[in-house]
Order: sequence, then C-alpha cells, then structure tokens
Amino acid sequence: MSLNRILEMVNPHHDAPTIDTVDNKGASCNVSSSDQAAVSTNPPNATETNDVTRMSIDKPEQAPATPEPQMDTQTLDTAKGQGQQQGTLESVSTATTPTPTRYAAEEPQLKQKVNTKLDVSDQQQQQQSYSKSSYTSVFNDQGVLQQRQNRPKLKLTDFHMLRTLGTGSFGRVHLVQSRVNVRYYAIKVLKKTEVVRLKQVEHTNNEKHILEAVGHPFIVNLWGTFQDDNHLFMVMDYIPGGELFSILRRSQRFPDHVAKFYAAEVVLAIEYLHSKDIIYRDLKPENLLLDAQGHIKITDFGFAKHVPDITWTLCGTPDYLAPEVIQSKGYGKAVDWWSLGVLVFEMLAGHPPFFDDDHLKLYEKILAGRIKYPSYFDPNAKDLLRRLLTSDLSKRFGNLRKGAEDVKCHAWFEGVDFNRLLARQHRPPYVPSIRGDGDASHFDRYPESNEQYGLQSGPDPYRHFFSDF
Repeated sequence: MSLNRILEMVNPHHDAPTIDTVDNKGASCNVSSSDQAAVSTNPPNATETNDVTRMSIDKPEQAPATPEPQMDTQTLDTAKGQGQQQGTLESVSTATTPTPTRYAAEEPQLKQKVNTKLDVSDQQQQQQSYSKSSYTSVFNDQGVLQQRQNRPKLKLTDFHMLRTLGTGSFGRVHLVQSRVNVRYYAIKVLKKTEVVRLKQVEHTNNEKHILEAVGHPFIVNLWGTFQDDNHLFMVMDYIPGGELFSILRRSQRFPDHVAKFYAAEVVLAIEYLHSKDIIYRDLKPENLLLDAQGHIKITDFGFAKHVPDITWTLCGTPDYLAPEVIQSKGYGKAVDWWSLGVLVFEMLAGHPPFFDDDHLKLYEKILAGRIKYPSYFDPNAKDLLRRLLTSDLSKRFGNLRKGAEDVKCHAWFEGVDFNRLLARQHRPPYVPSIRGDGDASHFDRYPESNEQYGLQSGPDPYRHFFSDF
C-alpha cells in the first residue's frame, strides 16, 4: 500500500494525517508540562511548550476480528510547558546537530554544558554484543494493585485545588492537596463534550482501565477516578521534576552513561507492560517525567492498548512510528522496541533518527530506514540501535524468542544491574531541585479557569460512555 493511499485513508481531505497538540492525544488530556504531573495535556496556546505535535488520529482496525505510597512523582499527560528546570545534571554534552521542527518553540538550550569524553578503545569496539545479566523476573505489582483496590471511592470534595499545571483541548491538569492525608496529587480533568466530539471515548476508557491494571516503579500511579455532569477526573501521582524532554532539550544531548540510565529504566517498564500484553505506543522524552529523586515515570497512556496478538490502529507520534504502523500492517509489541531505539538515538544525538517538517517525507525516510550515526556514538550503542531500528521483525531485538532479555543482555548495558535499578538503588544522573512538597516550579504558570466542577444536578447525556469512572 502506498504512503499516499495510507494518508488518504487516515485523512481524505489532506495529504498528511491530522496532528493534534499533545493534549488531543488519545485518552489523556495532554497538559503542558505536567502529566507530567500526572496527566498529559499539551497546551495548544502555550507557545513555550507547544512545540510537539501528537498524532491524534486512530484509524479503526480493518482486519478480521481474531497505606498509600508517598507522592514523590507527578504524571500529567500534558504538553511541555516546563518552568525552570533546576538541579544538577552530570556530564551533559553539547551537540552541533540540527534541531527537529518539534523543538522549534522550545526554551533556549541549557546554559550548563559539559563536553562528553568519548574514548573508545579498539578492544571496546571488538567487544561482543552480549553481556551477562542478573535480572531474572518482572516486577511483582500485587502489593501496589491491592493497595489501590482497598481505597475508598474518591470524590472532588476530598481535594483542595491549588493551581493549574497544564492545559489542553480536553481540559486541564490541576495540582491539588488531599484534605484527608494532606499529600499532593495531580488531577487530570477532561471535558466530556470534547472527549466525545474528538472521538476519544475509547482512548479515555482505555487509559483508565490500563492504569488501574498496572503498578510499577517507573510508571505513574492512578489512584482513582470520578465524574460530574460535565467532567471526568483522574487522580494521579504528582511528579514534581518535570519532563525528561526539557532536560534533554537544554543539554542538547546526553552523554552515553546518562542515556543508558534512562533507557534501562524504560526497558524495565516496557518489559513489564508487555508481560501484561499492553502496548504503550507513545514512547518519547515528553512522556517521561522525573520524580523527586530523578527516576523516570512513564505517563500519558492515551494510546496504550491491551493487545494479546496484533492490532491495526494507526496512532502515535510521527517521529517515533515504526514502519509496520505506517504501512497499516498488523503490528504488536515490537513497535515499542522500535520506539525505544528512536528514544535512545534522540537522547544520544539530540534529535531523532528520522525527522522532517513534511509528514509524508518523514514517513518515506522511516520506511527507507537509512540512518546516519554520529561519529561520537559508542560502537555498542550503534550496534543496539541497528538491532532495534530494523524493519525486519524477525531480527528486531525485543521481538525475538528471548524478548526483553536480548535488549538487557546487550553489551551497551554491560555493568547495569537491573535488579538494583528496579529497586531504585542507583542514583540518577540528574536530581531535580525540589523545594518541598507541592513545589511546582518545574511547571509553567497558566491562567486559572472559572469553570465549575462538581455539578451533579443537570443533564448528562454522556455519562453512559464513561460508566466505569
């Protein structure tokens, strides 16, 4: 099937798919820089954070049917509006490569830059592609899930609204404080009318159900949901460190050991999701938040889906789409491993391996698969990327018989103790400067809304769409 035909199927009135700001993304109300609190809503009107676009299309499948933890993180599926990022980043390097268009409206790059020393010996270049791994099992989530199940039903009056962390086309994300335990959370508020109008009912319900079914150190927690006549509410962790995207943008690119740390935590999260037959489908720096200790939290599960075998839905962020998604082929978990390759490349180079202002040309580049690796890339990193960024599913790491073990045992991850990493016993390379509980300095200021929440007496023609909220 030609690219033109694919695009016509998605959007018959244009030559490229419709792209929304992050907040139109699937099930989550993308908010600027905070689902980064606990939700994701990219602010369509916040120029400083609205440089990333997210594909909001979701082509229907056409194939035959076959005591509560401390709130130390925030998960807003919002856009990028980040306030000043503070803290210390170890060995952040500079880059001379051009910046992709989706960075155009971003803030100036980080002033503190430290050149990375890349000294690769001949012996390292000849190193084998595999190393030993002591990691043996997937994270046991039963304790976290049981803890959430035993919680009483939450309601709006349980919280004191403090400030807006981000806004989007679906609604906004608020920083709130519990009147019960005095802890801070992020509440993602979605307008029912907009969710229905933009045909995101399935995505919104998917996000709720998937987040309720997962519990992992590197994935944001959903503590409860409720609704009034006009809005849907999702109560999530407040993750105060902001987006990894902002740190990467300011440092231009990460040194090898920094990229490796974040990639390793992402690998553990992907492995966990895949063990539950969940495909994430929207991996990128904007959806990786940093908690108060500097560990990642994956947020914005609007495109996540339970897929035991394959699916045909065309959705995701253009720069990160796998070839099989663009070609409208049935695809499965392998798409997340492709996205991991794009993420690692972007962290190391400061830009994704494929980018173009024209989405049609971008897709042509992805299908062609020609990648130019910077000379400063570690040979082991290049080897892993070649094994992830291959269109041949029979060769793509993560999709082979050993699954995630092939990725974790690769030579680039040599020395990484995945058991200690899972236990959060490794000190992250960057620790955000947090002035105390409820500190929101890593998020931009937005005008507050006068919209009333909690109305329960008026007509609600959409409640039946969200019966599980």
